[in-house]
Amino acid sequence: MAVLPPELDVACHLNVVVPDTSQPGLGSALRALRQLGYRSVVLPPLEPDTPAAPIAAAFAETGLRPITIAGLTPGADITSSDPAVRSAGLARLRSFIDFTLALGGNQMNGVPYALFGPATEPMSPTVMREAARAVGEIAEEAHDRGVVVTFEVLNRYETNAINTAEQAMQFVADSGSPHLRIHLDTFHMAVEEADLVAAIDTALPKLGYLELGQSGRGGLQTGAVDLPAVIAHAIRAGYHGPWGIEAFSRQVLGAEIGNMLAIWRQTYDDGIKVAEDAVSVFHDGLARSTADGAADDDPPGRTAAPRRQGAQQGERG
Repeated sequence: MAVLPPELDVACHLNVVVPDTSQPGLGSALRALRQLGYRSVVLPPLEPDTPAAPIAAAFAETGLRPITIAGLTPGADITSSDPAVRSAGLARLRSFIDFTLALGGNQMNGVPYALFGPATEPMSPTVMREAARAVGEIAEEAHDRGVVVTFEVLNRYETNAINTAEQAMQFVADSGSPHLRIHLDTFHMAVEEADLVAAIDTALPKLGYLELGQSGRGGLQTGAVDLPAVIAHAIRAGYHGPWGIEAFSRQVLGAEIGNMLAIWRQTYDDGIKVAEDAVSVFHDGLARSTADGAADDDPPGRTAAPRRQGAQQGERG
């Protein structure tokens, strides 16, 4: 059985293999991912008051690290004009730090900067600067407690706040936090970025999580994005942080999460097989990064994947 290159720290999103943490098959799924060489697993969005002990025990048994996903709600939103709602938003983000630690984790991903979902108008730059300062405050508190905070750059159908690596770097600068990190996802990048290589280079100084997802949200070996080229370039550029993989199929997710992420199709049947196939993608990318003449594979101005003109309607997640 092929396993992930030991020099790469790779996480798998739990929803690749099971719908949620309450599944009877959670333990066997985690063990299978561990055998493939994954070091961490990204949890689905959970409320911070979710009982942590059973989940922590399942992870402790396998030696995998859990990564949480933080998010805001209409009643707890740091971009709100209502001071009480903004204060509740900060409190909610702090509760996610507590939850992460209770699970035995040391990384908190998610969308801490604004509400998740489609918007009807652009986000105010003033509001975004205020949100950045708030998230920067949370990132510093988390750092002091041993937790890294990253924020995901999403496509336009999921947020009106941060869609590109350039916007993400500005958000970090406005945050005032030297420890806040960026989470790039190739699925969203393929919608929003003109050049995936250039976007990685832009975010590299603050890049804390590079997630691989295909254009159709299925297995990593089939889609419009040349993921091995992305891996090869990031390694050559000096990225040493954690990686992630993400794929969604309605049959695995179930209706509720599938509806939220607009996953209408059955893109695969076997999530463990998707995780296994991803191993080959990483080996291919690592091989390309060290091949003779690899530095000429993606010169400045050339994308690491085919350019996709315009955004594609309904791409979410």
